[in-house]
Order: sequence, then C-alpha cells, then structure tokens
Amino acid sequence: MNKPSRSLTQYHWHPRHRLGLFAGLLLLLVLAGSWQWQQGARIQSDILAMLPQVDEQPLTQAAIERVESQLENRVYFALTASNAPQAVDAAHRFMDALATQSGFSEIKSADFDNATALNEFYFQHRFKLLTDTQLADYQQQGVNAWVTQAQQQLYSAFGVASSALLSQDPLLLYPDNLMALAPTSKLQLQAGILLTDMPTGQVAAMVNAKGQGSAFNPQAQALQLASIDYAKAQLDESINVVGAGTLFHAAHATAQAKTEISTLGLASLIGVIALVYLAFRSVVPLIVASLTLASSFVFAFVTTLLLFGEVHLLTLVFGTSLIGVAIDYCFHFYCERLNQSNHDAAQAIKAIFPAISLALLTTVLAYVAIGFTPFPGMQQVASFCGAGLIGAYLTLLLAYPSLAGGALPNRSAPLNRASAYLAYIEQHCQRLSASQRRLLLLLVVIACGMSLSQLRSNDDIRALQSAEPQVMAAENQVRQLLSGGTDNQFVLVAANDKQQLLTRLAELDSVLNDAQHQGWIGNHVSLAQFIPPHVQQDRNYQAQQALYSQLPQVLAQLGMSADLAEPLQQQFALAKHKYIEPEAFMTTPMGQLLAPLWLAPSPAHPNQYGAIVLLGGITDLNAVSDSVAQIDRAIVVDKVADISSVMGHYRQLTLSLLAIALAVAAIIFCWRFGLRKGLLVVAVPLLAIVICLSILALAGIALSLFHALALILVFGIGVDYALFFAESKHQNSVMMAVAMSACSTMLAFGLLAFSQTPAIHAFGLTLLLGIALTFMLSPLPHTFARNLK
Repeated sequence: MNKPSRSLTQYHWHPRHRLGLFAGLLLLLVLAGSWQWQQGARIQSDILAMLPQVDEQPLTQAAIERVESQLENRVYFALTASNAPQAVDAAHRFMDALATQSGFSEIKSADFDNATALNEFYFQHRFKLLTDTQLADYQQQGVNAWVTQAQQQLYSAFGVASSALLSQDPLLLYPDNLMALAPTSKLQLQAGILLTDMPTGQVAAMVNAKGQGSAFNPQAQALQLASIDYAKAQLDESINVVGAGTLFHAAHATAQAKTEISTLGLASLIGVIALVYLAFRSVVPLIVASLTLASSFVFAFVTTLLLFGEVHLLTLVFGTSLIGVAIDYCFHFYCERLNQSNHDAAQAIKAIFPAISLALLTTVLAYVAIGFTPFPGMQQVASFCGAGLIGAYLTLLLAYPSLAGGALPNRSAPLNRASAYLAYIEQHCQRLSASQRRLLLLLVVIACGMSLSQLRSNDDIRALQSAEPQVMAAENQVRQLLSGGTDNQFVLVAANDKQQLLTRLAELDSVLNDAQHQGWIGNHVSLAQFIPPHVQQDRNYQAQQALYSQLPQVLAQLGMSADLAEPLQQQFALAKHKYIEPEAFMTTPMGQLLAPLWLAPSPAHPNQYGAIVLLGGITDLNAVSDSVAQIDRAIVVDKVADISSVMGHYRQLTLSLLAIALAVAAIIFCWRFGLRKGLLVVAVPLLAIVICLSILALAGIALSLFHALALILVFGIGVDYALFFAESKHQNSVMMAVAMSACSTMLAFGLLAFSQTPAIHAFGLTLLLGIALTFMLSPLPHTFARNLK
C-alpha cells in the first residue's frame, strides 16, 4: 500500500507535472485576459483616472463634475489672417471642414449670435430692468434725469431711437439694459464670426468645438487630431491656426507615455538580458529569464485587467520597473547553481526557498502598502507589480525544475569577484574598533540630521505634470485672445431656495466686479447679470412707477402723442407680477449656453439650490477667496488645491506606514534571527531610506507622495537583500545574486528617473538612489554579525 502512495506523491510533484500545472495556469490567465478584453477592458490614458478621489459635499461634487464636463472636451482655435475678411472666410472654411469629419460637434464661433431671441425675451420684462447707473440717476434726480437723457438720445445723430421703440419705451431705458447683458470683451462679431485684433496688426478669428468622446481616450484623440489636420489642410498657407484645450495636453501625455513604455521597457529588457548572458555565458539562463519576465507580465497584466477592468498607460510605464525586480529570483537560482554545481534544479530551489519566500512576502507587502493610497493609478501599479512578482515566484517553483536543470558552464570568475568584494568589506570593517564604529555612526547621524532639516515638501499636483512648452504657448496665446478665458477654479453659491440664491449671486457679482478692478481676476461669468432676484426686479419696477404715474406729462415734455400713455400704463400694470425666472431664461439660446451654471435640487436634497460662477485670468486666488467669503454660503472651489491637500495627507500617512513597517519588520527579524542580527537586517533599509532622504534634501528636491511611495519599495527590496545574506550559508553566491539584482533593479528604476513625467521621474530617482544604497549596505548583517561575535 505504501508503494502506490509514494508513486502518487511522485506523480503530483514530478517536474513535468509542475510544468503542466504552470502551462495550464498561464493558459487560464491568457483566456481570462482575452475574455476581459472582449468585455470592454482597455488601455486607459486619462491622467484624471490617477488622481485621488476628494471627499466633497454632494453639491460641490456636482459642480465640479459640471465644470469638468464643460471644459474637458472643448477645444478653441485662433485662425490668424492679415485682415478681417480673410479671417472670416478662413473661419467659415475651417468650421465647414470640421463639420464633415466625425471628431467634433457643436462647432461654432459666436456664442452670443442670437441677439434677436435675447431681445424678444427681455423686452417683455423691460419694466423690471434698470441698470445701476439708471437707478442711481433716478435716486439722485428723479424722473427728470431719465427725461434729460432721453432728449439727448432723440436729438443725437447716433441715437438708437426709432418710432417703434419710442412707442413702447419712451425714455429709451431698455437699450442700455440690453447692452449691459453682453459681457465686456475686445471680441467683435462679423458675419457670425468672433474677431479680435492682434498686437502684430493681424486679425484672429475665434472658433470652438466640442470633441466627440473623452479627450483622454487615445482613439478619440487620434480621431480629433486627424479632423483638425484635415480642416487645416483646407486653408491657405497664409492662415495660421493655433489650438488650445485639454485635447492637446492629453495627446502630448499619451504620446510621451507610449514612447517611454517602448524605450524604457526595451532598454531595461536589453540590459537584463545582457547581464544574464555576461554572468552565466549560456543560452538556457537567457531563455529561462525571458520566460520569467513573460510570465510575470502575463500575471501582472491580466490580474490588473480583472481587478480594474482597464490598465492605465502610466501603470505600464511604472510596470517597466517590474523587469528589474521579477528577474531577481532567476538570479538567485542560477547563482546558487553556479556555486553548487552538483545540485540539480530542485535542490537549488530548496536551498533558496526560505529566503525567496520571505523576500516575496516583504516586497508584496510593500506593494500592498502602496495600494492603500487614494490614487487609482498607483493602486494599479501596486496590483500590477505585486501580481507580477507572484508570477515570477510561481514560475521558479513550477517551471524551473523542468526547464532550468541543464548543466552550466564553469564560471568561477563572477563568484570569485563577489567573494573578493565581501572580503574587502569585511577587512575594512575589522580595522574599525567598536569606538570608531560608534563615532562613524554618530557622524552619519549628524550629517543626515543636518541634511534632513533642509528637507521640504511640495504636494501641488501641478508640479507632477509635464507641460509641453509649445502646447502651453498656444494655450496662453488663445487665452489672451479670448480675454482670459476661464480657469479651473470657480465660485459655488448655495441657498435653500431660488430667490435666496439669486440674491446671493447679485451680491457676489458686485464683489467680483471689485476683484476685476483690483486686477485679481480678468473676468467672470455669472447668471446674476441675466436673472436678477425678485427683490431687485421689484425695486426697478417701483422706480419706474414714478415715471408711468406721470407718463402724459413726460410724453408732452418729449413732444410725443399723449395717446401712447394709456396702453403703456396698462402694459406696466400687467407686468407687476411677471418676473424673469430661471426656468424661462434657460429656454433662450443664451440660457441654454449658461444652463450648466445652474444646479437644480436633486431628489436627495430637494431644498439645495446652487449656482456656479466661472472665473478667468486669476492672478490672486487668495484675495478672491477672502472677498468671496463675505457672501453667505459662497466658496471658491479649487479641485487642484483639494487634491494637493489629499496628496499631502497621504504623503504623511505613507511615511507613517513606512515607520510602522520598519518597526514590525524589526520585531519579526529579531524573533527569526535574534536581537543583534535582526536589528542589522532592518538597519539596511532604514539607513538607505535616511541617506536617500538626505541626498534629496541636499539636492533641493521637494518631497512628494511619489518619493514616499518609492521609499516603501526601497524598504521592501532592501529587506530582501539583507534577508538573503542573513539566511544563506553561501555568501559569495548571495553577493553575486544581490549584485545582479541591484544592477537590474537600478537599470529599470534608473531609466524611470529619465522620464519626462515628473511623478515617474520622482519615483524612479528615489528608487535609483535607494537601491544603490541598499546594495552597498546589504552585506552588513553578514559582516557585522561575524565581527561582533
């Protein structure tokens, strides 16, 4: 009965059956990934998907989403020509060409081109309208002030008076009110095209369009850019077209990410392959290393797809660093076999199994810590790299016994160099007495303390974006031509009912007008100038009542027929209870344009009204915020600042988690190796982290969340290196494996340091410094433990 049992055990753990299990697992993952792709999984390039979710109030969140939806996919163009007719013709041809393509909708130039409909809406409410100047004149001089101004208009060669208008508005109060609705701008309307003069003497025509699909979607980007190129091709060479909008920033970021994936990933892969061949001078380790990397990538990619339904482009950029970490198991395996040439694959795996298992646990835990950050993109990076390492680990256990059992060339030179390096370190350590070691440690602590005192932080999300100078120059040019445009910051006003909200908007409008005079903002867009509150309309009506109560006498002064008085007085009386209401205004062309600024109550909050006031040309946001604070329940919403605040919070939390992880690791390793050796193992990543931070401080680099996240990995990888020295009996093979691991990891993360994306650059640079330091410090557990015996 025992013999079949042994046969069964051998059957289950035979190398061929392990390889079959591994192949089946890979096939299952490929099928799962293919199914997920068919279900709509995709490569995500939206940088906003990486940002943390800010916990906002429902109304504030609704306002942010409304503003983002309006600004995200809108593209603005300035077509420059030598004169106005050429600019108008170019704009029409450009718009017609865009309309024939499928990349854009809502292609237009003039936003305020339906003056007739606006006039028809407001004329019926003329008795409830007065400008601030008209009201002030009445309060100072009474109706006579309006009569005098009307007489001047009647006898002026440039007056707007007509018999039809005079019969309905004898004092010509309404035209000034209609003009007050139009925002002040240097833009002029000609043949349905907005034009503006340029400092160079040329004329620019302004065109805007809404992109079909998200500007961050690579397919939508390609379609929209192709549509723009086609429209440009229809213009004369003398016409210069400058574009601005999220599309151009997103397209630049996508192209940059794709380039870095191909260049950094390829360079890292070539470096690792060269490292393997130079160390072992055999094709088999190259094949096994390639299999390890391929299976690691399959595990990483498919797991990320299954967990998130997509893979971010920046995840793939960060994921190139997986090459330098996943290959470590291959290095330790072959270095063990090189050192113990009489061992087969199974024996080599058995020898390194405790160390690689504990190393996997610590590194995966480091990625798990990164996964607790609020960044969906970084959560993907943690899942991608963690799953990839597990894939490499399973490849070692399941595939290596069958594929990596062949004999290796006799390569004693790398092991001899590793032994010589260890002997060199040990020799110098022996020269130091206990007091000298303490003095050296004290000097290091003092130097690091002085450096760390200069360390500063910068959590501004804008510092983590790479702005293409050409794109920014075009953005600034178009913004200036549009009189400042609008910024991402805006004012949100809340109230419990419509009239309260409109009253606060009117008060805010006065505050923002003062801010414009102070130069704190360039412009603002508010519903206040289009929908006055009832109390203001009643005030205007009561002021005009003095006019219409003595209308016959006023008409006589103007030399007009007294027969006009009675019908006008009747119209005035009927208008008493008719108001300009938000719902009616939203049906007008102007109202449809400004409708996104009005936040109606939701079923969950039936008494919560809100309105958005857009700001443009902001030069002093703090001053604007202080001024807006005068208005009850009015706040400046700055999502960038909110995200930056969240980043600062999680940077501090990440560093706290790092300190906790070091403390927990110290407890575990002291239990595993004893107090002295356990503390030495933890000292490796701790010293590496402290020195790395000191170097960043001396270089004047401000600490961000991405530096903190990188330090988590410095801890995970640094512990691995120290663990291998603490666990292994063959220090020369461990030294060779750690050296190769450090080289491959520094190659991968060092290349990330050359990324043009600041967040990736910060991540890669910190890891480059940290891994180099952990490599130099990793022999400490072995060397000092021997010298302290």
